Amino acid sequence: MDSTDVRARLEAYRQQQKELDWTGTFEQYFDIAIKNPHVAQLAHARIHDMIMEEGVEEGPNGNPRYNFFGKQLFGLEKPIAQVVEYFSAAAARLEPRKRILLLMGPVGGGKSTVAIMLREGLERYTRTSRGALYGIKDCPMHEEPLHLIPREMRADLHRDFGLHIEGSLCPSCAHMLRHRYDGDIYNVQVERVVFNAETRVGLGTFVPSDPKSQDISELVGSIDLSTIGDIGVESDPRAYRFDGELNIANRGIVELIEVLKADEKLLYVLLTLTQEQNIKTGRFSLVYADEVVLGHTNENEYKSFIGNPKSEALQDRIILVRVPYNLRVSEEERIYEKLLNQSNISNVHIAPHTLRVASTFAVLSRLEPSKKANMSLVKKMKLYDGEEVEGWKLKDVREVQEETVREGMDGISPRYIIDRLSNALIRQGVTCINPINALRALRDGFDQHTAFNKDERDRYLNLLADTRREYDELAKKEVQRAFVYAFEDSARTLLNNYLDNVEAFCRKEKLKDPLTDEPMEADEKLMRSIEEQIGVTDNAKQTFRESILMAMASLARRGKVFEYTSDERLKEAIEKKLFADLKDVIKITTSTKTPDAEQLRRINEVVDRLMSDHGYCAVCARDLLGYVGALLNR
Repeated sequence: MDSTDVRARLEAYRQQQKELDWTGTFEQYFDIAIKNPHVAQLAHARIHDMIMEEGVEEGPNGNPRYNFFGKQLFGLEKPIAQVVEYFSAAAARLEPRKRILLLMGPVGGGKSTVAIMLREGLERYTRTSRGALYGIKDCPMHEEPLHLIPREMRADLHRDFGLHIEGSLCPSCAHMLRHRYDGDIYNVQVERVVFNAETRVGLGTFVPSDPKSQDISELVGSIDLSTIGDIGVESDPRAYRFDGELNIANRGIVELIEVLKADEKLLYVLLTLTQEQNIKTGRFSLVYADEVVLGHTNENEYKSFIGNPKSEALQDRIILVRVPYNLRVSEEERIYEKLLNQSNISNVHIAPHTLRVASTFAVLSRLEPSKKANMSLVKKMKLYDGEEVEGWKLKDVREVQEETVREGMDGISPRYIIDRLSNALIRQGVTCINPINALRALRDGFDQHTAFNKDERDRYLNLLADTRREYDELAKKEVQRAFVYAFEDSARTLLNNYLDNVEAFCRKEKLKDPLTDEPMEADEKLMRSIEEQIGVTDNAKQTFRESILMAMASLARRGKVFEYTSDERLKEAIEKKLFADLKDVIKITTSTKTPDAEQLRRINEVVDRLMSDHGYCAVCARDLLGYVGALLNR
């Protein structure tokens, strides 16, 4: 971007600001609302439209994946779907709009992120033409101008123009209408409203503090003592500051952080707000408010809350959404990629599979043991991540999930993982971190974490060992593939021999001995040595071979040749067979301290392959070879 581009974008931004600074009369606004009733929609409907406009896709296990949340939240399709269901019902003006939406889950699980995304989304959305809304000018609660319409006329306006109007003027606007505009609603000034958390427009946030010092005025405003001398009475709206979090959040969202830690008298203010959509202030009658009440809390606070008989009335006004930790390794990786992309670590390389190893440990710590036979935590983890494992299919996921009630509510948080990875990244002289560095950093953090008791520490050490075993297999496969590429001619020769024998076997023909030209049977030993690498049983060998022959014929009809990579399962079998045959060569090549010229050539070829095709740098590629060499020599 050059300076000209910057100037052009700044000018475009200035023009947009001019459009957003629109001011007019109620008469002008009424014309806008008749042509586009969407501008007068209620808070829940506005948020629902904002979410749905970005689209929805089919996610894992049949849960919808909403694009609005997709760039920041990973692996939480089910709780997000429940949040959207709440807004869908509330947008239809059903009873859920009169409830508190309470997100409950472990620390670092994504509750705050949901709230932040909704707040920031509304800030952006109200700057667009689709999300435009308007309020009475100088109203501290950004009053919907249609509240100026007498109640007797509202049913007719709904019938004729589709304008749904509910609520009444706040005391401040009622006073302005009488004294500033002499009761003439057409001349009441209206302005475009853009939500902004910093300027406290449409977005409120409440954080509990010491119950002894926290005042209810933080929620509902207070008397303005500086004006009492001039105005004379406390019941005059000009003597009251309608600047509580519930006031300024009218038509938007009020976020209640760790809401259940608040004093009871503050919580009961929410009773009239949710059920009757009114705010009770000291000197005035009930003040209408149209806003989303979004709270979040942890599980222990929630259990204490529901165990308190005094809180029954408020419990009945809560819709609870559990937000557990993510349970899919691939989604957990995306969490750490997002967090690391926000940082400045361009001088340190993160080796392939480093984040996967950290994610594997995190997810294993959150899983509950299955009662089903032959279902280990590792198998469960892979099944949840969309990978079929021995004895289980993806269709079994729901059955396995239904065994548990609290799965994902305990375990290692993403915060712990990212803190330990950060610790590894900033060490003096580090230019690259690999999976083993990550595992070491995670283990070292156990002694520094005050929340881990001895039993938890022992359990996590065992899970680290499971994670390392998974990585060992992954590392061997990575080197296997790189070596196979380095011996690509050998792989191609092995494939051609296999295909020749398969063709002869399926067609019940004989091959010619390459030396004597004598006919000979298909080499069953060769074919089985390859097929066994991927678990093809003796009973299934004919079906497998016929499928390969059909694939060859299909490619031939299109003028193509069956290549080493044409069939994924056969490719894996060839690689494993070749790797087994080359195991001694790889062991010697990777573990020797003083390689000869031929060994050095092979090492360099493998390193180049790891760097060019797999994302390694020279440091972590050689570390990987050394590590796998040590594994093979055990």
